[in-house]
Amino acid sequence: MQEFLSAATAFPAVLFGTALAVVVFFWLLVLAGAADHQSFDGDLDTGLAGIGGVPVTVSVSVMVVVGWFTSLTGTVLLHRGGATGTLRAVLACAVLVGSLLIAWTVTRALVSLLRRRLPEVPPPSRQDFLGRVCTIRTGSVSSDFGQAEVVADDGSTAIVQVRLLSPPDGSLLVAGSAGLLYAYDDDGEFFWVSPYDRALDPGPPGRPEQPEQPKGLERLKRSERLERPERPRSQVPPGSRRARRPVARPGARPATHQSG
Repeated sequence: MQEFLSAATAFPAVLFGTALAVVVFFWLLVLAGAADHQSFDGDLDTGLAGIGGVPVTVSVSVMVVVGWFTSLTGTVLLHRGGATGTLRAVLACAVLVGSLLIAWTVTRALVSLLRRRLPEVPPPSRQDFLGRVCTIRTGSVSSDFGQAEVVADDGSTAIVQVRLLSPPDGSLLVAGSAGLLYAYDDDGEFFWVSPYDRALDPGPPGRPEQPEQPKGLERLKRSERLERPERPRSQVPPGSRRARRPVARPGARPATHQSG
């Protein structure tokens, strides 16, 4: 244990140990919901280093962990080798460079494997809200003020800035009313919204419903069935059989009755 602590607090393992503490603290914040694992994707371009395609925090975390383990192993070997003075400083710098190279190689291989297994999903954009129905959250919406709540594909909600052009019919958007996001202004970072009537929405295409018949027509048809007289059936006395009509066969002569 004493050897481990001595190596962990010595150069160059102490550098990777500090970075590892920062990485662990960051992922604790992510688990607590205080940070996002994609927070640094827009600030750092890891594609130049060959470790792009995954969130920056993931690739950097893997690189720090591998570098810390490699530098710790090299530092332990330096302590056991007994080198001192200038030779020890040169060997420590060599361990630092070697740890960085090994960490970069391992991270690049793992990232390449993840890129093959995981499909590339485009990052969420505000353009995804175009064509969606929103709910106005401010008292009114004008050409320079307004906010609305819109629901994303994953079920989460977002508050966006909306603007309304003066409609020719004079309709207004007030709090709680529905609006349709039909355009986005990149310079002003807001959506253009128009009044939306949910009653006019035909809904998703599906099987057409049968038109409902009026109740008066249905009652009339029912009364006609009740008033329709039944067809009289021929009454046959019990125990008797119906006389069969003779069927003429082709080529047969009709029967004649001879008088006696």
